[in-house]
Amino acid sequence: MTQTPVRGDASTRLEDVLDSIPASWELIRSSLRRDCGARTFDGWLRPIALGAFDPESATLRLELPSQFMADWVQTHFSERLTLAWRATLPAVRNVKVGVGAAAPRTAAVVEIPAPKHDDLPSSGRDSGNVHAVALEPRYRFENFVVGKANEVAFNAARTLATAKTVVFNPLFLHGGTGRGKTHLLHAVGHEFHRLQPRAKIIYMSAEKFMVEFVAALRANETIQFKQHLRSADLLMIDDVQFIAGKESTQEEFFHTMNEIISAGRRLVISSDRAPQDLDGIEPRILSRLSWGLVADINQADLELRLNIIVKKLEALPDVTVPEDVIMFLAKRISSNVRELEGALNRIAAYAMMQSRPIDLEFVSEVLASTLRANQRRISIDEIQTRVSDHYRIRKAEMTSARRAREVARPRQVAMYLSKQLTPRSLPEIGRRFGGRDHTTVIHAVKQIEKLRAQDPELDSDIRLLTRQLES
Repeated sequence: MTQTPVRGDASTRLEDVLDSIPASWELIRSSLRRDCGARTFDGWLRPIALGAFDPESATLRLELPSQFMADWVQTHFSERLTLAWRATLPAVRNVKVGVGAAAPRTAAVVEIPAPKHDDLPSSGRDSGNVHAVALEPRYRFENFVVGKANEVAFNAARTLATAKTVVFNPLFLHGGTGRGKTHLLHAVGHEFHRLQPRAKIIYMSAEKFMVEFVAALRANETIQFKQHLRSADLLMIDDVQFIAGKESTQEEFFHTMNEIISAGRRLVISSDRAPQDLDGIEPRILSRLSWGLVADINQADLELRLNIIVKKLEALPDVTVPEDVIMFLAKRISSNVRELEGALNRIAAYAMMQSRPIDLEFVSEVLASTLRANQRRISIDEIQTRVSDHYRIRKAEMTSARRAREVARPRQVAMYLSKQLTPRSLPEIGRRFGGRDHTTVIHAVKQIEKLRAQDPELDSDIRLLTRQLES
């Protein structure tokens, strides 16, 4: 590690910190073994190895031999490890848990050479500059489990990444939480980089786009911001719904999209809903988003969930899960793939810590809260979709400002069902209906309760919608 001292004795202090890290770790290890017990310590914490220390961010990397172990320690011990290091060696302010050299590395940054000259084709650009883009190495096409719910999105993403010429632009991926949108975006980045190693690739969330744009405005650096994004060979923006209502950000986003598309470069955008259902986004942006290929990712069916569990278990060779447990998990946890994978990780971790076989009784005990939540888990988004379909209005009307009766009544019904069928608070329900106040939700609930007693047709509609949502 090369460190250029800024102040006179900075290098000396850094050397002192590096020399103190091993001894400090031994003290922390002893404390952890005493507090956590031998079984937990030996199974999860003993294998930790010291990684690199970054003096600029005061971050120490701790490494484990597998991604599964790294994820588990990060989830259950990262805060305790951080506090322990701060107390023992104050120079270490942050801790990052990752995979060590003994296993495939999964660092969050992939170094991708950036082009020096924008007017040259990717194959002829100099790779003297380096652009760091946050791509998760686990998220690749080869470990994305394909089924009927996501095959169109998967094939579209792979085509955009591998085609020699731009076939469609942009690619717009949409679907609910935990269905694999971010996985596909990262996979596109990895595959495009493999085929065009000198290409400039940028991945960022829409929220980060907004934050960095505002920062550039304040620092009078908008020209640099524009040049940075618009020179990308592949630009990927995740969760575009977060720029809804942000006029200046949308203005910049629109021109960035235009520049990328007009230059024949590739653009991939994701959202939790289809373009026509994005409320608060300018029509010209929605038109551009629909211009290329729109691919949805539906909720995983039983077959896909089974395949995902089997694929996940391949990465956990020391974990034995009986077929009846696999089927039980696939049937009972259907809300999203991310929750299904998290449940499997939890089962494996608890089985290892408690030295118990994985059977239906054990799984029901460990996942009691998760199973209860899935048993009655109905999302506000599902309610809005179902009610919109039933009353034949656009889903975007659920969050619009329109007060016409043909829109207002279905919106009140959706608010009422959200209060009855979900655990969400009144303020949260209001936010999901276009940022409305919680008093608006209270009024809607009382109004529908009153009308149900007077209007048999409305009461019948709500009973039907409730059955459909709970089935």
